[in-house]
Amino acid sequence: MHVQRASYLKVMVYQISHPIGPVLFLDDVSAGQMHLAALFITGGDAPAGVSVEGQDFNPEEIARYDQATVWRTRFKLPADAPSEYSWNGTSYPIAGDLSGDLRLGYVSCNGEEIGDMEREGSERNAMWSRLRDQHRERPLSLLLHGGDQVYADEVSRGHPLSDTWPDDIPKDPSRADLTDLTHHLRERFMARYAALYAAPEFAWLAARIPSLMQWDDHDICDGWGSLKRSRTYSPVGQTLFAAAREAFLVFQHATKDNNLPPRFADPTGQHLGWTLNTPSLRIIAPDLRGERTRRQIMGEGGWAMMEDEAARDAEGHTFLMSSVPLLGPRLSVLEAIMVAIPSMQKYEDDLRDQWQSRAHREEWRRMLRLVRDMALSEGHDITALSGEIHLATRATMDLGQGLELNQLVASGIAHRAPPKAWARTLGTLACFGENPLPQHPITIRRLPGQANRYVAERNYLLIERSSGRWEARWDLESSGMTPPLPL
Repeated sequence: MHVQRASYLKVMVYQISHPIGPVLFLDDVSAGQMHLAALFITGGDAPAGVSVEGQDFNPEEIARYDQATVWRTRFKLPADAPSEYSWNGTSYPIAGDLSGDLRLGYVSCNGEEIGDMEREGSERNAMWSRLRDQHRERPLSLLLHGGDQVYADEVSRGHPLSDTWPDDIPKDPSRADLTDLTHHLRERFMARYAALYAAPEFAWLAARIPSLMQWDDHDICDGWGSLKRSRTYSPVGQTLFAAAREAFLVFQHATKDNNLPPRFADPTGQHLGWTLNTPSLRIIAPDLRGERTRRQIMGEGGWAMMEDEAARDAEGHTFLMSSVPLLGPRLSVLEAIMVAIPSMQKYEDDLRDQWQSRAHREEWRRMLRLVRDMALSEGHDITALSGEIHLATRATMDLGQGLELNQLVASGIAHRAPPKAWARTLGTLACFGENPLPQHPITIRRLPGQANRYVAERNYLLIERSSGRWEARWDLESSGMTPPLPL
């Protein structure tokens, strides 16, 4: 396929009149120091440097676009005490202490599939505003983002190679046209991230709380990895994935290939799973998208990372970030119904995305065994954190010996809630229970103070450690803050 490139290229132009940032990311923790990266997006010129106790740290360019340049400044702050840094005449306090009492935030699903950039800002970012109020009341030390930080489903529109993705794509496009598609996609990814990061509610928080991010399908496109192989492995599909992956590294980790922070398990970036280790806290975020196919959730690299973490001695508490819920209701019946009814087959990819899909049953059991063994290690606790489903819920898996694995689901912070009827449908499925591992039943449970197992309200999660004890609360858009749940 060959097209006249000059006549069709329509790139979403995002004019940047003032620097966007700082957006703060945690690269690693070592020797009592937080290794941080501050991200800036400018119209071209370098932003001012970051200052810490009179020492200046200059930015370096990590990506360039038609209308923007992305910069990163790396610096260190204490990991055991509050501190601050300065940029452009403003001081930014950082809670910082990861060794004592602390507060973590967990968010997911920051957007919607269609028309997200046209939504009115105060409505779209209402829960970000509430999280900002929480930080002002009692600062958060870290902000965990559990997937779908950006809804990129529309970035493929406007280019003839990808405009009808994934339904109709050319089989053999020319190299020149694929190069032009790369340009189109890069510009649109940049514009979308820039618009999100410029939102005042997010920007205020992102400058004051180091973020850690894990991607999910909408950071690439709806259902990535669960689509047919003829789509994902096509030249257009691989071009889309490459552009999304670059944007994920640049905008969600302030980095690029051959320069990954130490917390990433694979320095070559074949998979993008990472682990953060402190003396009393471990956060594990496997890559559930980079190696995914219709028949597997993780590849050899991802499983090697998880096996290594399962064998590692760890003190304190582990939080396992699973972008799709690790513990969920029995979906096999619903999946069989959808496959059998032609009008419902378009939803098959949504169910195949889940750990509980029939296609991933053995892989799911493998992960549950690993998590069970980690949780049964003497003196160690583990909690799963998930998003993706646009509902709030929780679940437990009986581990035996009087122990259970907790899973907390918070989704989404910006995505509007689905109909309450869908929440009730999932609640009905949950009544059947699930038992993928013999003697370790999974139960979907109600949030503290809630009457139903699934809550159809926008939400985010607060996780707190006080005097060595952990508890969690959900902030629900209409119902408000839940009572604490001990972990």
